[in-house]
Amino acid sequence: MLESEFIAAQDKGSRRLMIMLHGLGDSRAGYRWLPEALALPWLNYLLVDAPDAYYGGYSWFDFTGDIVPGVSRSRKLLLQVLEAQRQEGFASEETVLGGFSQGCLMAIEVALRYPRRFAGVVGISGYVCEPQKLIAELSPVALRQRLLITHGTEDPMIPLPAVRAQIKLLQSAGVQIEWHEFAKAHTIAGEEELAVIRNFICAGYESRSPARAAIRLGPPG
Repeated sequence: MLESEFIAAQDKGSRRLMIMLHGLGDSRAGYRWLPEALALPWLNYLLVDAPDAYYGGYSWFDFTGDIVPGVSRSRKLLLQVLEAQRQEGFASEETVLGGFSQGCLMAIEVALRYPRRFAGVVGISGYVCEPQKLIAELSPVALRQRLLITHGTEDPMIPLPAVRAQIKLLQSAGVQIEWHEFAKAHTIAGEEELAVIRNFICAGYESRSPARAAIRLGPPG
């Protein structure tokens, strides 16, 4: 089982959850700032470490060769995490799956093969593993998943044009992807990008919730 850290929502009793997957060389510690930044008091967080040690952090797969075996292994491990959360009372339909860079790839990989819908999927500055094969293996609910994918126009590590083409391919297959480009490198573009992520998360719950007033669309205050 993967190592993880749970950060409880400010609103006691909430069963809404965001699972966040870090990028190459990072760890769960790298996203402890996220709850305060998103300022959604009804959202719990599960920050997950990738399985392989990498220069003081962790990696989801070996990017220097064939990434497919590592991606497949990590996907199976993440399915165990999802099942464990379901056992703890966090339904998939109330869960947002998010990731940055390698974590973005894993979030897309899991979401489009998973047999249950998520409240949303957030992918930041990543790419897609074998998009044609992924399209051929979409789960029965994949075309009903909501995905937000963001990328930087100045990303030196994962160049934009190739990712844009992958996203268009998934969209042409019917995958619901909200795509945003930001003037940024391989990072998160501050409040500008966080606002897009925040509103996407809220929209996923708001569309299904009769208690719309309970969902705060921005920082408290």
